[in-house]
Amino acid sequence: MKNYLIALIAACPVVAAAAQTRPATDYIDPMIGTRSMGHVFPGACVPYGIVQLSPDTEMVPHNIDGKYQPEAYRYCAGYQYDDPTIVGFSHTHLSGTGHSDLGDILLMPTVGEIRTERGTAEHPETGYRSRFSHERERAAAGYYEVMLDDYGIRAQLTATERVGLHKYTYPAGEDQHLILDLDHGIYNYEGKTRWAQVRVENDTLVTGYRITSGWARTNYTYFAMSFSKPVREYGARDRRPLDYGGGWRKFDTERNFPEIGGCGIVMHFDFGDDSAPLEVKVALSAVGTRGALANLCAEAGGRTFDQAAADAARKWEEQMSVIEAQGSDEALRMLYTSLYHTMINPSVYMDTDGKYRGVDHEIHQTRDFTNYTVFSVWDTYRALHPLFNLICRDRSRDIVNSMLAHYRQSVHRILPVWSHMGNENWCMIGYHSVSVVGDALDKEIDVDRKLALEAMIGSANCDYYDGTGIYKQLGYVPYDVKSTGSSMTLEYAYDDWVIYRTARRMGLSDEAETYRRRALNYRNVFDPETGFARARMSDGSWKPDFNRYDTHGQGFIEGNSWNYSMYVPHDPAGLIALMGGDGQFTARLDSLFTEYLPDRYFAQTEDVTREGLLGMYVHGNEPSHHVPYLYMWTSQPWKTQYWVREIMDRMYRPTVDGLCGNDDCGQMSAWYIFTAMGFYPVCPGTDQYVLGAPYLPYMKVRVGEGRYLEIKAPGVSSKNRYVHGVKLNGKPYTRAYITYADLKGGAVLEFDMRSTPDKRRCFSAEERPYSLSCEQ
Repeated sequence: MKNYLIALIAACPVVAAAAQTRPATDYIDPMIGTRSMGHVFPGACVPYGIVQLSPDTEMVPHNIDGKYQPEAYRYCAGYQYDDPTIVGFSHTHLSGTGHSDLGDILLMPTVGEIRTERGTAEHPETGYRSRFSHERERAAAGYYEVMLDDYGIRAQLTATERVGLHKYTYPAGEDQHLILDLDHGIYNYEGKTRWAQVRVENDTLVTGYRITSGWARTNYTYFAMSFSKPVREYGARDRRPLDYGGGWRKFDTERNFPEIGGCGIVMHFDFGDDSAPLEVKVALSAVGTRGALANLCAEAGGRTFDQAAADAARKWEEQMSVIEAQGSDEALRMLYTSLYHTMINPSVYMDTDGKYRGVDHEIHQTRDFTNYTVFSVWDTYRALHPLFNLICRDRSRDIVNSMLAHYRQSVHRILPVWSHMGNENWCMIGYHSVSVVGDALDKEIDVDRKLALEAMIGSANCDYYDGTGIYKQLGYVPYDVKSTGSSMTLEYAYDDWVIYRTARRMGLSDEAETYRRRALNYRNVFDPETGFARARMSDGSWKPDFNRYDTHGQGFIEGNSWNYSMYVPHDPAGLIALMGGDGQFTARLDSLFTEYLPDRYFAQTEDVTREGLLGMYVHGNEPSHHVPYLYMWTSQPWKTQYWVREIMDRMYRPTVDGLCGNDDCGQMSAWYIFTAMGFYPVCPGTDQYVLGAPYLPYMKVRVGEGRYLEIKAPGVSSKNRYVHGVKLNGKPYTRAYITYADLKGGAVLEFDMRSTPDKRRCFSAEERPYSLSCEQ
């Protein structure tokens, strides 16, 4: 094994990196949203890379003796801006999620006495952590830097898709150490690390793996780590030693022993007092250590830290060039940081040779697509994946093929619900990968249509998944079966509509009719007396003590009836009828945005906070994201223009606390980008984008090779937020939506923006966006 590894290292080529400066990357600020609910990691990554190398400022366990620790929620991304210390730098993170995992392979450089405990924020000197200050911290696209004040060490980080690169400059004359903590993790708990193994292959190469059981129940992380100078001494200890030692007890495994195994392994590597900076390269793989080493050679072999950092910046520049924009520095900073956030997840999940670990935990080989992971689809089906279908079509194809591979490997025969690292974690509700696949098909993404529909139907018929069986029997999920059954019913009905549209486009009339009927199941949780969605029991009765304001115990997940009653994206016209017609519906929308919601109604819901509210409208959580556009189905469409501007101005700020809720793997940011362009995909699976009002005076968006959508809105501002007319390719445009066909070949969209609403600019039934009830 060792000879193979050494030979492979020797074969690594030197890769030159070129860097150019493009204006867009000047506006990317990875620190936006790092405080509180932002849950954004501020470290180093390249677009869609699996390595997301970042400082972790604390390790609060998810639970202690089975009891949930609420403070862990703040550390979903590992980093909190207000914390005074850094524990170390780990290689995997989730961006903006409301639950978490990962934090794999933590490194921390130190000097002086070797400590293998973490220490505390109050007394960092009791462990290996260090104080730091934001005055000596810098984050940019593909790069992170900080001074570790307790050690006087300058830490610099960058990355490739599969390799994290570290550069540590130690103070002169000090003994240099590097801590490797394989027991560290985000949302950690006693016993999360099931096993870790390390091999010291030689004095500059270490390989190993760890297996964890967290949100991803069985997560294999293999690594290969190389040093720019030789290790002089090393040691290890196991924080959780086994009761049984076997024949291994004959060795002193704590000092210079080349093979270490255990559940709580922490190691130290000592490099003497050589004044040269230490460069460390850590490659990851889910397949094996050979795969990790091959990734190391392919992406970082022979390259210096500075070369890799320049290449990471170049990759971000290339991705950012998909949008050109004009506006204030503050507006462009928010726009391009939002675009940056949309390009973190999903993440590449395969080795450079195409091998990857499937959801069946077998090793698979792909040659015709790139396999991806981190599918937060309850969030991202709404805007992130539709954005990919417009500006990143090749990547969208790979993502859909990754989902179809998941379906083929799944023993449940369903598409991803919320999956990462070769695991289904079953988080949230619905079978929304159906929407991702269906919208891709609608936007002409080239995938196997027959397999796609098979996978969509399979996902809608796993009877033991979240009340699906009883949903098929009764037409709704009862409260006494599932406490969030009404929100499940509403979301299943939308997903069923996507299957209906897909089957209809493929000429399968029987399947289409089955799912058309299921798409109307949303009606079954609307109380005709109140016109609100509410919890319903198995016997058909309504749950008593209905409270439309409360997010707790009312049949909904992370939302109340006020917000979830607006969730019928495939049939707004039918929803308006259920609520009593245009006047009643518009009045309810007005109340949603203006009526005060007391804290007691969402106090126990972590993902809903005061910062994310406008009245009772919850922009900080995804089920409401389409709601401002529902005015476009009413007699007062100008109110969409008012409220989308209000949300943009209030809920997105280019500061460390500038996000009003979890970014949720790019969904919050994708909403911003679409809305800045002046339209939004209210109902993914149609070919329509509902018009709002643009945020910037000019945007140029690449929608294909040599094809661009230009959006012009001279004079637009917070004052001039109202649309008085639209032109498409120089001709007056009178519909309330535009279509993918209008945009895919390139187009010029012009908005006449003024300071007062044009209340005469209304839309006929034929000019309004799609509704199932109005379908011919």
